[in-house]
Amino acid sequence: MKIVVLDGYTLNPGDLRWEGLEALGQVAVYDRTLQEETVRRIGDAEVAVTNKCLITRSVIDRCPNLKYIAVTATGYNVVDTAYAREKGIPVSNVPAYGTATVAQFAIALLLELCCHVAHHDRAVHEGRWESSVEWCFWDYPIIELAGKTMGIIGYGNIGQATGKIAAAMGMNVIAYSRSVRAEQDPSVYVSLEELLARSDVVSLHCPLTPETEGIINRDTIAQMKDGAILINNSRGQLIVERDLAEALNSGKLAAAGVDVASTEPIRGDNPLLTAKNCLITPHISWAATEARQRIMDMTVENVRAFVSGEPVRVVN
Repeated sequence: MKIVVLDGYTLNPGDLRWEGLEALGQVAVYDRTLQEETVRRIGDAEVAVTNKCLITRSVIDRCPNLKYIAVTATGYNVVDTAYAREKGIPVSNVPAYGTATVAQFAIALLLELCCHVAHHDRAVHEGRWESSVEWCFWDYPIIELAGKTMGIIGYGNIGQATGKIAAAMGMNVIAYSRSVRAEQDPSVYVSLEELLARSDVVSLHCPLTPETEGIINRDTIAQMKDGAILINNSRGQLIVERDLAEALNSGKLAAAGVDVASTEPIRGDNPLLTAKNCLITPHISWAATEARQRIMDMTVENVRAFVSGEPVRVVN
């Protein structure tokens, strides 16, 4: 069994091990693969493992020995799954590996916006506390979250995990979701309009669909509280970035923390780069060592199940 990992660096920059896959066959690992290199690198391999490298109809047609595709992520839009199904090629993904770490990161973005820890750490290291005539100083208002309302758009596993942390800090949690889960208190769920109007913090945890693309835009921002905070570590396309930048620059919104952008890596002309009070991180919510190890372990499980003739987590 020949197995090709097309873009292994994203999952494993050197702190994990490929031995689980190596026990299942002959493994070739490439840190990165340009699109024009994909066909050559897959070659006559039966299994292709990808994270962001596209496996298109053309790639599938030109790799006739390909029998299985493993995606080392939850999203699988990098693969033409419909055509793979036509060709009898199962495609598996890795769901729910990062619930805890993504929720943790959403709260980290929020806490940084409320406490400005990194800024004041830099100020101390620059000597400003040493030279201060005051015992303590702060350059930004410090915001207490207890008693404030967090509105979560998308109340799946990650949204619920984020809500639990927020509730533990004393926040009131409300949610808007396409479906109401039976195990949840129904009073948590509100309409999108009510959520926007009531929330001091709006946190996005919904998938990117035609219905949710651009869900945060000039009109929905206008429905939000003046001075509200927006958090997004789901998908960049959920936000109309120019509208958000205008709301930040005008003071309509107090701050935003985003771990994603509409185009990644972020482009230099992205309006959020110059917007006021906008914290941007490079799509790393998912990347805790523990979460990446779960991806590795589940990918090995996926490939092992395929080899045994009973593929699991098949998305097509």
